Amino acid sequence: MVIGISNDPPAKNKKFHDKYAFPFDLVCDEDLSVSVAYGAAADTGAGKANRISYLIGADGKIRKAYAKVKAGDHPEEVLNDLASLE
Repeated sequence: MVIGISNDPPAKNKKFHDKYAFPFDLVCDEDLSVSVAYGAAADTGAGKANRISYLIGADGKIRKAYAKVKAGDHPEEVLNDLASLE
């Protein structure tokens, strides 16, 4: 399962989702509480969160963190890492 989390408001996320036919659920984290919990933002007053991805196993444990994400290369990188976990 893939879930995107953004600190943008719902209307902006819907526009992005529709414009790019984003194939995954996109959750709003306007108060940055999820971003802080996962280390993507320093605190809830930070304003913006960094782009970070996590590969989470079926047991709910983080298997790998990707602190620097390049959109073009990232899907293949995650798929390769996922295959090595299986």
